[in-house]
Amino acid sequence: QVQLVESGGGLVQPGGSLRLSCAASGSIFSINVMAWYRQAPGKQRELVASITNLGSTNHADSVKGRFTISRDNARNTVYLQMNSLKPEDTAVYYCNLKELGNNVWGQGTQVTVSS
Repeated sequence: QVQLVESGGGLVQPGGSLRLSCAASGSIFSINVMAWYRQAPGKQRELVASITNLGSTNHADSVKGRFTISRDNARNTVYLQMNSLKPEDTAVYYCNLKELGNNVWGQGTQVTVSS
C-alpha cells in the first residue's frame, strides 16, 4: 500500500519562501504522476503543480514564476519550492500520486502566509 507523507509547511510572511516535501513509500509503479494540490477554507481543492516520472511539469497560472515542482525518483520524493508567497497562497497543501489503478493522497500540510 502506497503512503505519502508531507512536510515543510508553516507560517511565513508575504514575500517569503517555503519548500514542501512529500515522500512516497510502498510499492510504486515506475510510471506515475505526482502533484501538489491545495485547498483554502471555503474553496474547492485545486491543482497547484504536477510532474511525471519523466520530469514533465505543469504549473497553475496562479503560481507560475513563483512555485517550482521537482522530484527525486531515487527517493520517491516530490518537492514544491514556493517563493514570493502571497496571503492568497494560504491553504492546506496535499501531495497526490496517480499511477495505474491507484490515486493516493497525503494527509496535508498547512501553509499560512501572513504578516
